[in-house]
Amino acid sequence: MTTEDRTAEHSTEGSYVHKGKPFDRDMNYIDDRITRDGRDGWPVEAGRYRLIAARACPWANRTLISRRLLGLEEALSVGMPGPTHDRRSWTFDLDEGGVDPVLGYERLQQAYFARFPDYPRGITVPAVVDVPTRAVVTNDFQRITLDFATEWTALHREGAPDLYPQSQREEIDALNTWMLHRVNNGVYKVGFAGGQEVYEKEYRELWAALDELEERLADRRYLMGPSLTEADVRLFPTLIRFDPVYFGHFKANRQPLVTMPNLWNYTKDLFQTPGFGDTVDLQQIKEHYYIVHEDINPTQVVPLGPDMSGLLEAHDRDRFPTDTWGVGGTAPEPPLAAEVVDPAHTPLHVTGR
Repeated sequence: MTTEDRTAEHSTEGSYVHKGKPFDRDMNYIDDRITRDGRDGWPVEAGRYRLIAARACPWANRTLISRRLLGLEEALSVGMPGPTHDRRSWTFDLDEGGVDPVLGYERLQQAYFARFPDYPRGITVPAVVDVPTRAVVTNDFQRITLDFATEWTALHREGAPDLYPQSQREEIDALNTWMLHRVNNGVYKVGFAGGQEVYEKEYRELWAALDELEERLADRRYLMGPSLTEADVRLFPTLIRFDPVYFGHFKANRQPLVTMPNLWNYTKDLFQTPGFGDTVDLQQIKEHYYIVHEDINPTQVVPLGPDMSGLLEAHDRDRFPTDTWGVGGTAPEPPLAAEVVDPAHTPLHVTGR
């Protein structure tokens, strides 16, 4: 069996749904860390690493938000694959000539193989690549944003928020773990359920969790209180994809998010907050799910709707005590010119009207 064949077995695409079985996400990732002391051999250095983060992917979306909020754009360059991929890898089809301009690669797979020639698992985003060696360092999406917040502090912008405050870490960790299994991955458990009984169980679990979050957001602006934290960075990418994708495509259709006043206004609030909505490409999101997941959408037809222009309407979240950026914190600057989302892929244009 060739290396390419082995990769296809654990690929980013393929058969997600197995008859009669629940969806089981492979949570084994490259767990090397980039730290201030370089204890894993990867010290934090401005300009040394490149973040590969497709806008379509919710796990990658987290890293784009964190990078923006903390002001790491100049220290950590970003490469953005297109919204779809084949059995082998995410590809850089949005770049001129289909090649990442820094790494010189057509496929993210090449960065993985540069370090692990027999890499046996999925070629996933986000991934951080060491530019001098053009080899992947880590794809541990659970750890990457925590390290951005705690290990990259010397490169943070002035006024960067503390997204992982020491006094709240235990509660943030518990909430994040719960959200991972019940919400962030919960939507996938519903969408890739292999049978009616499995589907109904996961559907009920997901909606019970969303109801809990609706209640939690009834007395506070953000998940942890008056200020933004890592928990908000992790929930938002799931919520912004809910009505365009998870509601219909994943059959999580008890009700659209727009009918849940706290969750929907919270989503609008974050979408309108610098660093969140300006990382979202609604067209790429829809193309990714509806084209790649042939198991559940064999026609690969991408829906025109829903109308998402409501994201730009007024929200009611400022009725709560608010200190969005924390003590001494400020909003990030606008995105770099090269990283501005295509205006045609924003709520005013990606609609069902």
